[in-house]
Amino acid sequence: MSEGVLRAVPGPGRDTSGNTADEPLLRDLVGAALRRARLRQGRTLRDVADQAQVSLPYLSEIERGRKEPSSEVLAAVCRALGVRLVDLVGALHTDLTSATTVTVSVTTRWGRPRSGTSRRDGQAMVALLAA
Repeated sequence: MSEGVLRAVPGPGRDTSGNTADEPLLRDLVGAALRRARLRQGRTLRDVADQAQVSLPYLSEIERGRKEPSSEVLAAVCRALGVRLVDLVGALHTDLTSATTVTVSVTTRWGRPRSGTSRRDGQAMVALLAA
């Protein structure tokens, strides 16, 4: 049995390189998630910025997706909001999976589709979906 090759197949709205014009940027998703957390708590930018020890304009730019915070700033803002980093990453995962669809095709190294999937292929598919 030949070894399979995973390749991304363009989904709706995708070109052959896998890019889309509407592909979300991580900084936009981080900013939106932080803003949602702040607004759910009914807190002001000033309050969170003061507690996180970052400037109000900088926090505003992070929330609007104009700046990418360093890991230290992100940790400080998360602490100020009482949000665990794992919860923030989980929210980003949800946002990304609802915004993008990728179809994966398993082919042989000769470019022919496989007639069935072996355990190895199934593991590769699970690993790709988990990523």
